[in-house]
Amino acid sequence: MDRLTEMEAFATVVDQGGFTDAAKKMGISKSAVSKHVSSLEARLGARLLNRTTRRVSPTEIGLAYYDRARRVLNDAGEADALVSSMQSAPSGLLRISVATDFGVNHMSPVLGDFLNEFPEITVNMVLNNRFVELISEGFDMAVRIGELEDNTLRARKLTETTIRMIASPAYFERYGRPEKIDDLNEHKLLHYSNQANSAVWKLTAPSGEKRQVRTAGWLTVNDGQSLLNACISGLGIAYLPSFLFAEAMESGLVEDVIPDLPKETKGIYAVYPPGRFTQPKVRAFIDFLVHAFAEKGPDRW
Repeated sequence: MDRLTEMEAFATVVDQGGFTDAAKKMGISKSAVSKHVSSLEARLGARLLNRTTRRVSPTEIGLAYYDRARRVLNDAGEADALVSSMQSAPSGLLRISVATDFGVNHMSPVLGDFLNEFPEITVNMVLNNRFVELISEGFDMAVRIGELEDNTLRARKLTETTIRMIASPAYFERYGRPEKIDDLNEHKLLHYSNQANSAVWKLTAPSGEKRQVRTAGWLTVNDGQSLLNACISGLGIAYLPSFLFAEAMESGLVEDVIPDLPKETKGIYAVYPPGRFTQPKVRAFIDFLVHAFAEKGPDRW
């Protein structure tokens, strides 16, 4: 007899608590289930089940064998699902969590191309600035920026962004331009509260020394675009990811505050639940994003 079928019959009897319910679960006769289990016991030379007129329960050996058999059966099921998923076209609802600023500036503009390429997929993109629990909140994936805190999730790097201090020409005309990190204590700082420890700017001096700037912000905002607008209007110096201000810098609306400081970089990642295979819709979207972001080039981040 087929070894996996014997394992399945035995494990189903344990799961269902008897031969009758196991037969219903497997869609075969009770006698067929009994034959598979008896064949397994004969092949192993061990009694795996205690049988009485009222109940069926695993023996000590049977319980140990059940744990291993269930793992084998789960692996076999995942292997079958993997093959099926790789042959099927991406389809279904794709639910994504994205930080508001990144979603508005860089995800929304490319979604149309993705949906045209994969018409069988529908997208629900949720924009917010809090950490979501993917599995418990029903998300297929998320896009996260910076250090990944949850190491139980699978991740793929999409691109990276630089974090830079910027200010407008109008600000420099009014308050002057700081020449070194210590000069920032005398300037107007704008804080982005969506960044961890937003009141602490971690900078690297030209010498390579790691420095921290701790000053109260003249303005604190939880929306990156609003903070960029305040910076453009001359209200102060902001420390923002370049995906927010790349166009403004190209247009001359903002400039590097201390150009010779080394640039800080952060990775931008697609994260998704763990498992032995990735859903086709998730895999298709991540591949699409990698290609779309690569086309923009590093200067856009």
